[in-house]
Amino acid sequence: MSEIEKLPPKTCEIDRLVTGAADIEKILEGKKTAVRRNGRYADIGEIMVLNGKSFRINNVYRQTLGDLTDEIANDEGYPTLEEYKNSILSLHKGMPWVPTMKVWAHEFSPVEE
Repeated sequence: MSEIEKLPPKTCEIDRLVTGAADIEKILEGKKTAVRRNGRYADIGEIMVLNGKSFRINNVYRQTLGDLTDEIANDEGYPTLEEYKNSILSLHKGMPWVPTMKVWAHEFSPVEE
């Protein structure tokens, strides 16, 4: 069974994975190589295109908010976990940061042309 066959169906399309201008800029500058969402937006190997540049999804997996570290926050484009957490909570007003809450991690890298 392939990695994709082990994953449940996507809950959204890849073109919705990254939509914010600041996040797109971080990705294009090489400062962001991962995105976490409540749902699964991409399959491993799928291509995401941002401003004409292609990025391959290298890994998709579940983890809890409690699993996140400063290193993971750096992959998300933030210097610390606290800054990442504050950014997420500012986007989702009223959402508590629950360490046991599960999210989908989507890791990607630029496609060399």
